[in-house]
Parts: sequence; structure tokens; C-alpha cells
Amino acid sequence: MSVTPSAPRYLDEIAAGETASISKTFTDADVRAFADVSTDTNPVHLDADYAASTQFGARIVHGMLTASLISALLGNHLPGPGTVYLGQSLRFRRPVKLGDTVTASVTVKSVDREKNRIELDCVCSVGGKPVLQGDALVMAPVRPA
Repeated sequence: MSVTPSAPRYLDEIAAGETASISKTFTDADVRAFADVSTDTNPVHLDADYAASTQFGARIVHGMLTASLISALLGNHLPGPGTVYLGQSLRFRRPVKLGDTVTASVTVKSVDREKNRIELDCVCSVGGKPVLQGDALVMAPVRPA
């Protein structure tokens, strides 16, 4: 997946109800690269034999790798370049398996122009079923004076 950032958007251009989404199919290479960078080498992610013996029956994608699609959306699309992450809640609902295509979506819940805060609903889904849900709080770029 190649993500081209949108043009920067300023706080005064963003309104409640706006949405953005991206999709990515996670591969073995993605999971191994994430394990290397994060140092999370849990065998449920990397060892097919071990993973087959778990409740999942197969290797699963790291939850935080799935959640990283939300970060990509916030930093590249809505609000976009210059966005600063302030907080994120995550609830993992279902496992993501290798080869699954995850669609991440964010929806602006509220905009606080005085405090330069935007609250967003966040959902990642596979086949229309949520695998991750949460909320994000960000600061959007402000228009130069």
C-alpha cells in the first residue's frame, strides 16, 4: 500500500461528520517487519505451528499493526499532514489474519476550535465486521496568521 498524503488541512476547515478511510491487506512481510521494528516476537504472530495450537488456529496480525492504519489516516488524510496525536483508545474485537484486508475509517465526532482539538471515532474492519474500535484525540494544524 502506498499512501500519498492529502494536502494539509487546517482546523477551521474541518467539521463534525467528515470521514476518511484506507484499506490494506496484511502480508507475512508486513508482520515480520513490524515484529522486527517493535520487538514484539510473540509466536502467535510469527510461528505457524504455534499459532495453529491457539484459539485463533492460525497466525494473527499484531493488534498495533492493525491500529497503525488509524495513525496513517490521521497523519495523511483527516486532518492530514501536521496533525499531532494526543490520545487513542482501542478495543480489539476480532483477530486479523494474514491475507485479511483491513479497512480503517475515522469520523470526526467533534471539533473544539478554542483548544485546537478534534475527537474522532475510529474503526478497523474486515469483511464489514469490526476488528478494532476506538476514539482518537488530535490537534490539527492551524492556519498561519
